[in-house]
Amino acid sequence: MSPSSLSMDVLRDVVEQLPDDALSASRLAALEHLNKYGLPTTRDEDWKYTDLTQIIDVSNRWLNSKRESSSSAKTQALIDEIRNSIEADWLVVTDGQLDAQSIDEFARSSEPGVRISLLSDSAQGISFDAPLSDLNAALLQDGLRIHVAKDVALARPVGILFVDNADASPGMTQTRIEIELAVGSDATFIEYHASIGADDHYSNAVGNLLVGDNAHANYVRIQDRGLSHKHTNRMSIRCGRDSKLNHCAFDIGGGFVRNDIVIDIAEPGSCIVFDGLYLVGNGQHIDNHTRADHRVGPAESHQEYRGILAGQARAVWNGKAIVHKGADGTDAEQSNHNLLLSEKCEVDAKPELEIYADDVKCSHGTTVGQLDETALFYLRTRGISRHAAKQMLTSAFAQTIVGKSPIHAEGDRVGARVAQRLDQMMQGVNT
Repeated sequence: MSPSSLSMDVLRDVVEQLPDDALSASRLAALEHLNKYGLPTTRDEDWKYTDLTQIIDVSNRWLNSKRESSSSAKTQALIDEIRNSIEADWLVVTDGQLDAQSIDEFARSSEPGVRISLLSDSAQGISFDAPLSDLNAALLQDGLRIHVAKDVALARPVGILFVDNADASPGMTQTRIEIELAVGSDATFIEYHASIGADDHYSNAVGNLLVGDNAHANYVRIQDRGLSHKHTNRMSIRCGRDSKLNHCAFDIGGGFVRNDIVIDIAEPGSCIVFDGLYLVGNGQHIDNHTRADHRVGPAESHQEYRGILAGQARAVWNGKAIVHKGADGTDAEQSNHNLLLSEKCEVDAKPELEIYADDVKCSHGTTVGQLDETALFYLRTRGISRHAAKQMLTSAFAQTIVGKSPIHAEGDRVGARVAQRLDQMMQGVNT
């Protein structure tokens, strides 16, 4: 990696102005790491299709601005709308700031067995061993740590809502969550990202999820940011013996998006299912990179990502499964399907398998195509207009992933937002 084009002197000044707390040492160490290695460029294999120039530009303008929060009544209205539409015990982060009131409300209403703490209250450091995570650690004001106790099964989901406002000036936020499910626990999480405002904004999110032995986790990530906003997200997951994880991701908005999911399967008996849906309209760029490391067997990982593109849009999907030596009994499956609604769309799909064990069951594949003219003709013969027929087929393609969501309570909102965004894309509207 070459040195980044970030304004490092200004960045250092901003970092040194942050509170002197338990995160201070990690911030300075992350700053030095970033200064030494910089940000990835298109010369790096994993970033060859995703140029971070836009993100660096917004970051520099934010660093050199007054960096004032622009939260407003509109922000609160959006928070209330999302919280009221999805039943969960909610924690809220607004413009990168933890909402103390939501933490207090969570403590009063959440079920026994859930413990919430702040990263700044712990002597435990934070990691920054991947691109953009060092930027996150350097500028992080605070983060959340969520712990579910041994053998506790939560009846209600835990929701983490991130909302940013870019109404007045360029914005940049860093957020981080650390989640641990103890042995035998069972919990569901919703990670929701939203934003308002017409100005440029960059959100950089980092998360770590530890699923303990015999634990079961459902996890839904919803990214529904403004179409002019930039967003990067990295989730590192470690799975214990006989654990189960059902992860589902939806990218509905965002003008420039990069998601990384890294799953470490270090104990036998794990079963990981992770699916995703990305909707990419005119001018949008959405990149999904996934990696599952099978270090022992038997264990399973199954992923399916689907994308729908319209206008001059670009999507990237890179799914990798690595079966390490000695991981006999591994069952790794990955698939990626893309539906193009325009001749100007571009998809860069790269399924990868690296296998260093003998007794395994592995498969991968990807497809890129347009709507089936035979199916369209069939629907037309039933008196359905061509536009309505295209809507039906496109919705059915997306519904495959929407229907896999492990949280049915949020299905109405996600399904409605997916349908609304698809209608905009098919009409050539990008607002």
